Formats: sequence, C-alpha cells, structure tokens
Amino acid sequence: MNIAALATDYNRDGYVSGVPILSTEEAQQHRSALEQAEKQLDTNLHYQSKMHTIHTSPLALATRPDVLDLVEAMIGPDILLYNSTYIIKEPHSPSHVSWHQDLTYWGLSHDDQVTMWLALSVADDVSGCMRMIPTSHTQGCFDHMVSNDSTNVLLQSQTVHNVDESKAVLCPLKPGEASFHHGWTLHASMPNHSDDRRIGFNVQYLAAHVRQTKHDLDTAMLVRGTDKYNHFECDIPASADLAPDALHRQKVLDDRYKMIAGNS
Repeated sequence: MNIAALATDYNRDGYVSGVPILSTEEAQQHRSALEQAEKQLDTNLHYQSKMHTIHTSPLALATRPDVLDLVEAMIGPDILLYNSTYIIKEPHSPSHVSWHQDLTYWGLSHDDQVTMWLALSVADDVSGCMRMIPTSHTQGCFDHMVSNDSTNVLLQSQTVHNVDESKAVLCPLKPGEASFHHGWTLHASMPNHSDDRRIGFNVQYLAAHVRQTKHDLDTAMLVRGTDKYNHFECDIPASADLAPDALHRQKVLDDRYKMIAGNS
C-alpha cells in the first residue's frame, strides 16, 4: 500500500478505490462472523450503527493499523471512530443509494472526515457497487431533496438531482478491497442484480477536533493519537460478541444516530 500516493489521489479526487485491505479468505471470515451474528440475533444487521460496540469482527476491521495509517494521511494523527455499519443489498433487491453527500445531515462542525467502504462480497456493476463524481468534494454542499423512497437505503432518501452522470466513475471492489471517500464527495449506487448479497462494511472516521452541532449526546471512540477536545461521549468497544449489555447500549446509540442523521 503506497500511502502517500493514495492520500494524494484522495485529496485530488475526493476518493480512492480498490485499496487492498484483506485477503479473500479474511474477507470471507469476516463475512461469516457477520452472518453468524445475524443468525444468532435472528435479524438482518443492515444499516445498524455502532457495530464495533457489540462485535469483535467489525471492531478489528475498523481499527486495523494499516487502515488507520491511511486515514491518518487523510485527516491527521488524532482519529475518532465515529460509526461503523454494514450496508447490505440482498440478491435481486431494488435497494439503491441516490446521489448524495454524506456530510449534509450529520451535523458535524468540520469536514475532516473520511469513510472506508470495505467489501466483504463482490461489489461490481451487477451487484450495485458505488459510483463517484471525482473532485465533487471541492464544490461545497449541493442542494439535497428529501423524499420517502422505500427502496432508497438513505434515511431520508436525500438526493442531489441533475448530476452529470457522464462524469461518474464506477468503483468495483473485490472481497477484501476498500474505497475511501470524503464526506462531500457525490456518490451513489445501483440495485443488486446478482445472486449473492452485496455486503459492505462502512466506517466513518473524524479528526478529533470535529464536534457535533445538533446536540451534545453524540458518541465516538479514539482509535489513534490523542483527543484534547472531548467533544463526544466515549463509545465502549466490544470485548465479546453480542453481550446483552452492549446490545442494549447499541440499540440506544443506533436510535440516536438515526435521529441525528434524520434531523435536517
């Protein structure tokens, strides 16, 4: 991994893609851990927040030293893990993600933020991989229209209209590869027309000086460097898988996160 080159490309384009993180076998192991957790809980874990607080597999992925090395080159040495979630499109599902910018509704004070999207299954043009608009992160916040589209993965179906799709770049990923994108980068994805689940592990990192502007109850976890600001309550990392007390806390945090992100 050439961290300097990847950081240069990220700063120029607002994203990098195809970054090797896991072997195919490791990706399968982490997929199996997710699906075993779904079986144990008897629920689909798509779009559940703060997964690193209830399961050791997502915690291990979100805190890998090689990942944090790259994140540090993008946003600096003091890094908060803000959220982690699985984004899952079931086979032959109409679920899609409209053109949007992540930071629009998060209420964060600064844009020193980067998201890792790590593929645990094939993400390609058939299964609905992401598309990015290069350099869109330099153009500020676009107008988003909120709607109620049950097939849109986004909480408010927020959509930027009239995007010039001729500029869109497809970002296919093999299992174990990741993309990293800036919070103002326009991105979207299409439905999954494949016979397999399209599983992405999504992690959001913040520089330590970033704060929540909507209220003072938000949470995060220091994963590198120091936090001299203490803008967030501290998340408790998973020390075991699916412990009852951790599951209870996660449900509260998930509801709170959706309230924050869904409160425009």
